[in-house]
Amino acid sequence: MTLTAVLLIAASTFAHALWNLLGKQGAASNAFFLVANTLGWLCLLPVLPFAARALPAMLASAWWLLLVTGFFQALYYSSLSNAYRDGDLSMVYPIVRSAAVLFVTLANVGLGRAGQLGPLAIAGIGLIVAGILLLPHARFRDMTLRGFRSRGVLFALLAAVGTMGYSLVDDHALRLLRPALAPMAPTVTTLLYALLEGAATSLWLGGFILVRAALGWGAARTQGGSRTPARPLAALRLPSGQLRPALLSGIAIFTAYTLVLIAMGFARNVTYIVAFRQMSIPIGVLLGLAVLREPLNPPKIAGVLTVTAGLVLVAVG
Repeated sequence: MTLTAVLLIAASTFAHALWNLLGKQGAASNAFFLVANTLGWLCLLPVLPFAARALPAMLASAWWLLLVTGFFQALYYSSLSNAYRDGDLSMVYPIVRSAAVLFVTLANVGLGRAGQLGPLAIAGIGLIVAGILLLPHARFRDMTLRGFRSRGVLFALLAAVGTMGYSLVDDHALRLLRPALAPMAPTVTTLLYALLEGAATSLWLGGFILVRAALGWGAARTQGGSRTPARPLAALRLPSGQLRPALLSGIAIFTAYTLVLIAMGFARNVTYIVAFRQMSIPIGVLLGLAVLREPLNPPKIAGVLTVTAGLVLVAVG
């Protein structure tokens, strides 16, 4: 990775940890992330006057990639909201961020890119696995695979699958689009792609919410204990008190990931990008402990330190 990529990713880590804190505080609902995502990509609309001529070409050549990455982004947000409803920020956040590196690495192996991983990176993968195994437990003596049956852990792993999906698709799409849209500046190409990706994500995530409500998963319980069908459109609404945190989250979301997309142009392997950006883990854990007053226990400390060390090795290896 070049110094430019390192600086871009470093800035994105702070923004990423911040919006996860806001999401955890904002009732961790799909509607919260839908509003945050939508408000975020709307912030990118000023790029259109500079990229209007390239818009038809981008849609013609990458429309299916935008649909696929939008699906994986929506899967990520939906899974993350479920994980935060059942798990602490200081537990869910490290699992999501570190497991994403494992999944991206496995995908790269399947794509024939395993030769780009050195011994340090392989050792780092082992540390990440060990750290993930430690994180869900309150005490070392209670460590069993049952700790991974909780909704918080399972949805955290599913969110990591979403991260793997959109990271690989975005890397492929931008490598295709940057030369295809030349002489337009690569940064403008990236921002236009981020805008369209955000719009696709909102469509998918809104669809997830409506389907969930239509099937009755979001049904409300009455005082008598019975359930009444939820109105699908009502499920899209966000309480007015959560609009400001959602706005701040949206800005932080698109600041964080747009910086990542730009950084992809300065790295030869997307695995290193995904790995290095996980340095937000210590920041997110500290926010969970200091702001949300979440419990701190020895397995959590050991798990965070282990996955962080593993991610450093993957980033430099």
